[in-house]
Amino acid sequence: MAVYPVQGVTEILRIETLEIAGMTSKFYVLRRLESEDTIRVPVSNVEQVGLRNLVNEDEIAQVLDVLRVEKIAIEEPNWNRRYRRYVEKIQSGSLQDVSQVLRDLHLTRADKQLSYGERRVYEMAMQLLIQELAVAQGSTLDKVREEIEQLLG
Repeated sequence: MAVYPVQGVTEILRIETLEIAGMTSKFYVLRRLESEDTIRVPVSNVEQVGLRNLVNEDEIAQVLDVLRVEKIAIEEPNWNRRYRRYVEKIQSGSLQDVSQVLRDLHLTRADKQLSYGERRVYEMAMQLLIQELAVAQGSTLDKVREEIEQLLG
């Protein structure tokens, strides 16, 4: 299993060698867990695209600590700039960044209505977080969602 930024948890099916434009390269062939879609990632570009291992117990504890924070200072009053910052964090592939986005949007949602884009980012962050934690902990999506919602309050 591996995590591909924005796509979530994937299963590594195999490594295959392909010839493209006269050059031979090795690719990881990944399958998204929630679909039959496959993704090919050049082995040489793994770091560049952000492909990484699932979180471990220490990283899970850090993510849960991020979710427990009850107050944040909104650094950017402009929703459009906040939205771009949130998208960048999700694209980083870091589960800690994803959990920060979820927490920030959850706390913002308590004060005011989220824009359409912010609601979509909130749902994406929630889905990415739930999926990875469920797989990493050997749990169900529903159980993890319930735990996260309890942490967020």
